[in-house]
Amino acid sequence: MEPSARRPRLAVIVGNGITGDSRVQKTALAAARAGWDVTLIGAGGRVRPQRSMMGPVEVVRLPVGSHMRERAKGHRIRRKITQFGIADKSSLARRRAAHQAWVRQVTARIGWLRDDQHRPQAISPIAYPASRALGAMVKASRAVHQFRVRAFQWEQRHTPAPTGNWRRDYPFLLDLDLAFGPVIEELKPDLIHANDITMIGTAALSVARMRARGEKVAWLYDAHEYVSGVDWPKPEQASAYIAYEKEFINFADAVVTVSPEIAELIRDDFQLPETPLVVRNTPIRETIGVSANPPSVRQACGLAPEVPLLVYSGWLAAERGLGTAVTALPELPEFHLAIVSGRNSPERELLLERAQTLGVRQRVHVVPYVPQHAVPDYLSTADLGLICSQRTLNYEISLPTKLAEYLHAGLPVVASDVKTLGAYVNQHKVGAVFTADDPVSFAAAVRDAFAHRSELVGNITEPILHDLSWEQQCDGLLELYRRISPVAPPAERRSDVSWAVDERPVTAAATVDTSAPPTALPTWRKLDVTRVRLGLGPANYAGQAAAFAQAICRDNPDVSAEVLMRKTSPTLIYPADVYLDPERLLHDLDVQVEQLHRVIGRYTHLVVDAFLPIFGSLNGDNIEYDLPALRRAKIKVALLAHGSEVRHPLRHMERHEDSLFFDAPAGYVERFTARSERNRRVAEESGLPLFVTTPDLLDDLPWATWAPLVVDLEAWACDEPVMQRSRPVVLHGPSKRWTKGTDRILPVLNSLHDSGAIELRLAEGVPWAEMVEMVKGADIVVDQITTGSYGTFAVEAMAAGKPVVAYLAPSVEHTVGERPPMANATGKTLQSVLEGLLADREGTAELGRRAVDYVRRVHDGRRTARAFEEFLGQA
Repeated sequence: MEPSARRPRLAVIVGNGITGDSRVQKTALAAARAGWDVTLIGAGGRVRPQRSMMGPVEVVRLPVGSHMRERAKGHRIRRKITQFGIADKSSLARRRAAHQAWVRQVTARIGWLRDDQHRPQAISPIAYPASRALGAMVKASRAVHQFRVRAFQWEQRHTPAPTGNWRRDYPFLLDLDLAFGPVIEELKPDLIHANDITMIGTAALSVARMRARGEKVAWLYDAHEYVSGVDWPKPEQASAYIAYEKEFINFADAVVTVSPEIAELIRDDFQLPETPLVVRNTPIRETIGVSANPPSVRQACGLAPEVPLLVYSGWLAAERGLGTAVTALPELPEFHLAIVSGRNSPERELLLERAQTLGVRQRVHVVPYVPQHAVPDYLSTADLGLICSQRTLNYEISLPTKLAEYLHAGLPVVASDVKTLGAYVNQHKVGAVFTADDPVSFAAAVRDAFAHRSELVGNITEPILHDLSWEQQCDGLLELYRRISPVAPPAERRSDVSWAVDERPVTAAATVDTSAPPTALPTWRKLDVTRVRLGLGPANYAGQAAAFAQAICRDNPDVSAEVLMRKTSPTLIYPADVYLDPERLLHDLDVQVEQLHRVIGRYTHLVVDAFLPIFGSLNGDNIEYDLPALRRAKIKVALLAHGSEVRHPLRHMERHEDSLFFDAPAGYVERFTARSERNRRVAEESGLPLFVTTPDLLDDLPWATWAPLVVDLEAWACDEPVMQRSRPVVLHGPSKRWTKGTDRILPVLNSLHDSGAIELRLAEGVPWAEMVEMVKGADIVVDQITTGSYGTFAVEAMAAGKPVVAYLAPSVEHTVGERPPMANATGKTLQSVLEGLLADREGTAELGRRAVDYVRRVHDGRRTARAFEEFLGQA
């Protein structure tokens, strides 16, 4: 290939958020390994596209508007009037039940009012007029309710039925095309891989437009399921998808699908010239069993090795049939069930409610997703894998992805008797088959499979694993790419692209700025001719690198310092000497070289926080890649961890019922599990001094040294008394809501506010200087209920003499050596804790006074400076 020529370009497009779709991720990586320049495009982002990298694959998530859907909402005003907010038949049924319950209560009260002999003592005997009024009220309510029901039924009769025109029935597809089409056409790919039904029209329209401009481009449609066989949630959605596929499928240069049975049906339905290529969604075998410390589903559940464990991995929906397994658990008292689920959903809530009702909730464990390449290792510590599919057409005619994942994990399978799956399990003798939707049959199959587990594991043979590997399945897909594309990459494959890559964001741009920050600098000694010339950064989260510099220089005259900070937010600007532009540090060689010169030859010691590279991306995306250069320059390096870069999500979820990671955005747990494990490895292998700022991090890094957070006591000093107002001011200031448990905190605070017990103040996205004033003006500060420790915000509030409410794990007291003076609360106890603080005003004020004393002893910097003495004493 000529130096100026680009690689053949592939656009892999999908109408979902990408994160949980292992098929599209593996497709993109396989193509990149085969030499394609790959862009993976999905839906996501509220305002502007979100860009990240998955190894060499550029990932773009596009915001999808709702203009066409809004435009198509005919009779919206009329429906609001006639249906009284009743959205559907289920809503109507709930309204009817509520009305009937109310009628029963009121008519019973009328009976008591009129019954002199059995009237309850609480009801006045001179109440007959009241009974007549209640009777009139019931009569009027019945009339209104009946009118609403008739209006709803009238509106339902006049709501247009599905037309078979996808543009009218499901205009969401038009919104998708408006979001994806222009981006695809600007990318100018040579080949488009359109995944699932939602992308077939966009691919066809974009290719037609590109070809009209004289561009050579091909495309294929990847049917993830048999569209006509899916029980779609809405009739208009089913009508639209069937019409959508019919209109565009014959324009595709090729069709791919997930099973031979679906391939035959699609060929016959649309009279295709070729039977679609079958590419099963199977695990990447090369990544299985190679990790030194793989994630463990058993560990995530907190179970001992001898406890029998069933596991279900995959999307939760009623037709997946997991309710059968939950219903059967009372008959399997020794078994636990792990549900691998990426986010909460109505189906998950229903399953857990059923488990609670049956008295088995303590044996049902919800555990998070892991990256797609780690799934088999993750599942391997269970005993049996579950596939409980109900008898729907798609489940009857295809093998589910989880079958291959279970077998590669070495797990026998307990499978329902849907046609293709049941036949496969019976033929290969790799599990037990039960009657779909039958809990008794399921329980018997579990006992049988567990009793013969060793024999079933032995039947998971090399030919089975070879056939059900992504390496085997994707060969045909890559050959199809070469056959239909106008250009193709060289025959040799790239060896520098790993299957096991994590997605990482592309940092937003700022500018290099060495001007003075908006707040006064702390008084650390500027870099000078001292024995120790210390660099700190480049994260400077919550200004802690600057605070550490101040504390160390104050107590050690042999040290001068320079603080670096990557400026990623216009509001979170903390004191520093040098502000670094993340985007230019990532991509601009001149800026990277300037940073190299700033460090090499000037610093004798360096404290690197958050494991970020000190030279930008000059050597890589982690400090480990800069360490060889720092060692050659004879710079002594220490590592400083603040929180999420080393806090292991899975272990944290095991330890804490209200863990913040249960509320994390989709994909966060997977990414940050991999990130924390990587940083732990770097810390272990480098052997460098390791410090942590919050005491709970010693749970993940027990060999580290706690260097307490440092606050400027004078800046936070506050003489304003607390708990003197008739309505005490309660402040909650989340940086990100999910990290603090805000969505569980606010209902409690709002309730107290609405009742007049408190005045709630919420601080989000507030500049540092404004936050100082808000804290000083509060009576109580509610920090978090999700972490098990306390951070900078809590320490600052305590320094201001404010009683702080936070959840503290027992390990924190052990690390600190005393119980921090805070009101300890969980999600379940927050209401009662706050009510106790409000009831005992003097005790609450005393808690604030003790908090100031604690901060002066622990967080004024002296203890932190002592923690660094040994490191700074190294010559």
